[in-house]
Amino acid sequence: MEPLIEELKKLLKGGGAHVGLKDATADIPFELLGERPYALPYSIWQLVEHIRIAQWDMLEFSKDGNHKSPVWPDEYWPKEVAPTDKSSWDKALRQIEEDLKAFVELMQQRDLYEPIAHGTGQTILREAFQIVDHAAYHIAEIVVIRRLLGIWK
Repeated sequence: MEPLIEELKKLLKGGGAHVGLKDATADIPFELLGERPYALPYSIWQLVEHIRIAQWDMLEFSKDGNHKSPVWPDEYWPKEVAPTDKSSWDKALRQIEEDLKAFVELMQQRDLYEPIAHGTGQTILREAFQIVDHAAYHIAEIVVIRRLLGIWK
């Protein structure tokens, strides 16, 4: 099981075949976090907040039978197109990183294949893949927005 956990840890941190969140969000001018070029439906801020909320929900679901998920889709997407201040931006990125660390610890403590007791067949392995897949999808959108704004390498 150790090689599988090591591979999952690499995927959760991002990189490999795609850009990780840390690289995708590095050095973005604060005033551009709320931009939605070409009438795109979401800004970089909204995508990062959505990743944060969804990942937090998957972590909490995986470890707590009393956890109540936000209402889909309204409570998974922020209404504000931009963060109120730099502190909010930094806090969102920090929570994503801290929740990933917590999920990795959970993976190392639990049987990846055992159904989550309060779920409907979900396993820690399934939740890990869902976190990876979901983040990769939205990180790609962040990169596209950065390209459209002319702020991607």
